[in-house]
Order: sequence, then C-alpha cells, then structure tokens
Amino acid sequence: MIGRGWGQGPQHSQTLHSLFAHVPGLKVVMPSTPYDAKGLLIASVEEDNPVIFFEHRWLHDIYGDVPEEYYRVPLGSAKIVHEGSDVTIVASSHMTLEAWRAAQILREEGISVEVVDLRTIRPLDTETIFASVRKTGRVIVADPDWKMCGFAAEVVSLIVEAEWEALRLPPVRMTYPDALIPTSWSLSNHYYPGSQEMVVEVLKMMGRKTSARALLETLLAGKMKTPQDVPDKTFTGPF
Repeated sequence: MIGRGWGQGPQHSQTLHSLFAHVPGLKVVMPSTPYDAKGLLIASVEEDNPVIFFEHRWLHDIYGDVPEEYYRVPLGSAKIVHEGSDVTIVASSHMTLEAWRAAQILREEGISVEVVDLRTIRPLDTETIFASVRKTGRVIVADPDWKMCGFAAEVVSLIVEAEWEALRLPPVRMTYPDALIPTSWSLSNHYYPGSQEMVVEVLKMMGRKTSARALLETLLAGKMKTPQDVPDKTFTGPF
C-alpha cells in the first residue's frame, strides 16, 4: 500500500517503487484502474519471477468495469489512456488519474494531451513511451515519488538517450519535492502535485505563460480551503 492520506506523514505515505525497480530481477507493478488491477494481479501471480505489486490507497475508491472471467494484463505493457498530439504525460498509479483530469481541462484550451499509463515500471514499455514522444515532441513524466534519484529521472534519461531529436523542449519531471512528507495541512496542501499543476506545466510548454500564471495564482489561492491529502468526504480507507 502506498500513497498519502489523512496527515500520516512520512511514516505511512512514502512510495518506494523506485527503490525496488532499481534491483535486477524484481518486477514492479503499479495499476491505476480496477480492470488493470485484476489483470495485472493475475499475471503477477502466474509470473515465475518475484513481483512487487503497489496499490495507491486512493485508487481503492475508484470504480470501473471488471470482467468476471479470467484474464491477464501482460507485465511490461503500457497503455494509452488518452490520445493526443501536443504533449505527452507519462504517468503511473494515481498520477495517471491526475494526468487524465489534466487532459480534460486542457482540451477546453485547445491543447491535445496524450496520457501514457505505464502500468508496470519494471519491465518498462519504452516503445510506447518513445512512440508518443515522437508524436508530440513534448513530455512530462508524472511520478508519485521524490525527484532525486526517482523513477521519473530514469524515464527522462531513456527518452533523451533514444529520442533526443524528437524533443522540441526539455522534458519535465513532476514529482514530490525533496523533503519528508509532511503531516500538517499548511505543508501538505502545497506538497503534492496534481492535475492543476500539470495543466500549468503544459500551458508553459505550449507558450501560454500568461494563462499559466493566472491559473497558478488561482491554484495557490485555493490551496488552503480543503486538505489536499484527503480524497473526498466519503473516502475512509483502507489505510
């Protein structure tokens, strides 16, 4: 179980997938939808190699169609959850949902965002990532982890090594700041990046600095109205 919630701070809110993905031989799974959770879990159980299956606690309140029959989602297969042509957002786990929300907001601005859900970070489906970057030339890697030595840095490195000529702008990493996860609202409300921060970065990439500045001011003004580490009033667990 990973993810933030209810002011639990660094004791229970850290995400350690980057650490495990660093170890050769381990396979690391991070679903974002109910359908993938079942299919990836079955594939993980059947896998002969050791698998670590990360579930973000906020995803336990997500509903979606799940077939009753037996099916698998292959390990090492990313999925395009939203097609676009202007900017690519590569995401995993709960950040995939934030990226999808950002894509909906940006569609109203006339900006087309492609969202790549990694589903597994080791093995990593680099071909799907590279194909999307070749199409858009702009990329944000959204990782629910710290920036320093995080998984987002690995994805950016792979993109730069393989698709340098396709890039129109430097890649952007959207991660947690390099500080311990806070417990108080006054700190945690400014700690976690989400869909609105993604929208700001995309607007900057597309040369909409004025729009980005206005959105950022609105975002900062509203940060303290409600706690940002609580999914919604109906969600109570699991912890």
